[in-house]
Amino acid sequence: MTCTVPVNADPVGLTDTGERPSPALRLLRRAPLTVGFVTLFWVLGAATGSVLRGPSPTLRGAVGAGVGPLREGHWWSLLSSALWCPGLVSYLVNTVAVIALLPVAERRLGSLRAGGLLVAVQVAGTLVGLGLAASVGLGGGRWADQLQASVAVGPGAALVGTVLATSAGLAALWRRRLRLVLLTALVMLVLYSGLLGDVLRLAAGLVGLTAGMATLGRARRREVVLGAPSRPEARVLIALLVAASALGPLIAAWAQTRVGPLSVLRFVFASPPPDALTVGQICADAGGSPGAARECAELQARLRFSGLGPGLMSIMPVVLLLVCAEGLRRGRRAAWRVTLGLNLGLAGLGLTFAAYTAATPMEQRVILGSGTHLHAWLLLALPALQPLAIAVVLVMVRHQFDVRAPLGTYRAAGRISGVTFVAVSVVYIGGSLLVGNGYDRPPGLLALLTDLPTRFLPPGYLGEVEPAFLPVSAATTWLFEWTGPVFWLVVGTLALRSFTHSGLRTSQPDLARVRALLARTGGSSLAHIATWPGHTYWFTPGDEAVVAYRVIGGVALTTGDPVGAPEAREAAVRGFVGHCHTHGWTPCLYSVGVEVEAIAGSMGWSTVQVAEETVLMLSELAFTGKKWQDVRTALNKADKAGVVAEWCHFRTAPLAVTEQIRAISEEWVADKGMPEMGFTLGGLDELDDDEVRLLIAVDADRIVHGVTSWLPVRRDGAVVGWTLDFMRRRAGGFNGVMDFLIASAALRCKEEGAEVLSLSGAPLARLDRGEPIGGLQKLLDAAGRRLEPVYGFGSLLAFKTKFQPVYRPLYLAYPDPAALPAIGNAIGRAYLPHLSARHATRLVRAVLR
Repeated sequence: MTCTVPVNADPVGLTDTGERPSPALRLLRRAPLTVGFVTLFWVLGAATGSVLRGPSPTLRGAVGAGVGPLREGHWWSLLSSALWCPGLVSYLVNTVAVIALLPVAERRLGSLRAGGLLVAVQVAGTLVGLGLAASVGLGGGRWADQLQASVAVGPGAALVGTVLATSAGLAALWRRRLRLVLLTALVMLVLYSGLLGDVLRLAAGLVGLTAGMATLGRARRREVVLGAPSRPEARVLIALLVAASALGPLIAAWAQTRVGPLSVLRFVFASPPPDALTVGQICADAGGSPGAARECAELQARLRFSGLGPGLMSIMPVVLLLVCAEGLRRGRRAAWRVTLGLNLGLAGLGLTFAAYTAATPMEQRVILGSGTHLHAWLLLALPALQPLAIAVVLVMVRHQFDVRAPLGTYRAAGRISGVTFVAVSVVYIGGSLLVGNGYDRPPGLLALLTDLPTRFLPPGYLGEVEPAFLPVSAATTWLFEWTGPVFWLVVGTLALRSFTHSGLRTSQPDLARVRALLARTGGSSLAHIATWPGHTYWFTPGDEAVVAYRVIGGVALTTGDPVGAPEAREAAVRGFVGHCHTHGWTPCLYSVGVEVEAIAGSMGWSTVQVAEETVLMLSELAFTGKKWQDVRTALNKADKAGVVAEWCHFRTAPLAVTEQIRAISEEWVADKGMPEMGFTLGGLDELDDDEVRLLIAVDADRIVHGVTSWLPVRRDGAVVGWTLDFMRRRAGGFNGVMDFLIASAALRCKEEGAEVLSLSGAPLARLDRGEPIGGLQKLLDAAGRRLEPVYGFGSLLAFKTKFQPVYRPLYLAYPDPAALPAIGNAIGRAYLPHLSARHATRLVRAVLR
């Protein structure tokens, strides 16, 4: 197909010299606001010597945003604070963030509107944030004092506000996710980090969110208010909320901020631990002095948080909550219960900590300091309120999580967990009694039993529990630090395995129903693949249609279109999707035709072409003309060499023939140096089927030169065609044996009255139809080219082209772009379920050549 282009047109963006513009020039044309902003704040940083260590104190006070500068009349700081960064790392991080996020707003709003929005949310968000900081200052305390004295710089507030405002134009799926994750992260940073920049980012985010919602049309506003997420999407949102709430405190701790309630976590990554004997001496001399008591508490905290074991133990709640978040995403009832229990347990520990501190005068002086103020009460309240709020949310959405594991799954995990608990407890107590001199105060049995529960608690919740003894030797340090982490790592691993276990029942009883349905109705040209081993089946009511699938890594991957009556196809697709949602799986329709692709599109799914099927229409077949020259040559060569094509069945073929077929296949696999692919590509095991026919090329000496297998294609119970599956040729066989076998099959099937002959689909290969393609399609095309030296998908499609086929695209349909990594993993494991480390290394080397 050709097209004409006006003489003056520049369809590919060529410059006047006929050369493509540089990437920098293309970026400038597409996102001038982004380029201008990044250039401006780097130029300003370089001109003022601020790139390495941030602006000088004088410059920071003049251009930075803060309660003090605003009171002094520096109104321009509401805007100028976004044009500098605190240091080199901040410059680099913000540059990456701006380049990644701001062009999205430019494409959706236009550069001028995006620029206006950027300025508006920066000014308004900073003003609101400073107002919040001033309000906190009324309560007094360390946090209030720091907010009052701080001066913030950086474009984070403007960027966050713009992103949240732009989210109003996104589809509901991504709009909900982006807002939930971003707002939860901003709130966590304010609560656990509490720096002025965190407050400004949260305020700008809320301003941007409000501005975006206010500029929506009436229809979109109605969607925002009334549109409720589906059950799988609700599960994803709750899982994201739990994950974000768990990671927020950890991120704040890694940032080593010293304002939030969990600032003591910085000792996990800070200076070397103090000596246990030194700590004991200082604490013994503390007396009633608040300063000495505070130093004693801090040193004990540093000692508890020092080392890899305590570090793992301090983040164990985060790890367990992330495991539970995965279970929540899959809709597991047990994950909901464990998540609720963890949050209630953490809330209970926080309340115990607060009650103990409030009831102990010495602890009040250490934690609250002189007097009571807002920050001090937040120190006590937040460790309990944050998990309690998550628990309330979980109770409100409990009906979304009703997927149960197979019988006995949790019982087995509980037994292993119980045995592990007893084992580590016995090792801790018995070992400590044997090497008791390795503690600063040798403990007895009663002291060890009393201390045992604290070995399984995060160190952050033991700050007000004075240790009865501390380890001073290597052996006691291992016992003291690793008892809890070993137990919880085992529990976490068991929980993850339990939450991801699909528990599919055997498909063998259903196979007869599938074959009966195929014999009664039929399906696509690939329908017979549904009878291969490894599938599980979902039937529509009345057995009008069936979907063959396999669950891999939480993804329910189908094999082709539903099998059954055409009028039941849409009901089968929608019913199967509901079946997946009930079990917490991600549904994925793989290798489906245009009809099912259209059904998926009507459900709002995304699709991408993953293969190209080639079909011969036998009623129109005639090997005449120049375009069939290669095929006629192969037929003539076979005739001269005395090679003939014979039909047979693998199960009933002579042993001499089947052994040759096995040898040819083994030789082919060995020559590839890679494992044989499965899933939609049959191997020797799939030949052992009475409904599958083999067409072999044999000579006068009964030497098999090549073999092909053919799967039946039915319509209304009658065989109307055959589909090519297995193809192998002997290394020393005559050239053109595959052309000969396919041509012979086409002629013979036409004589038998068959209508079509499908040459099956070529994975990761497609016909270029001249249509615009998206990024995912480009990625798959690139993957096909990379794998070409190993599996030759493109060459396979080119080989089939000589038979002048009709091309039919085969698609992958998926409901959620965020699930693409899991879907890709599932497809890879389906095709190569037995990929060894050696083969994986060889495959990577071949791809990277």
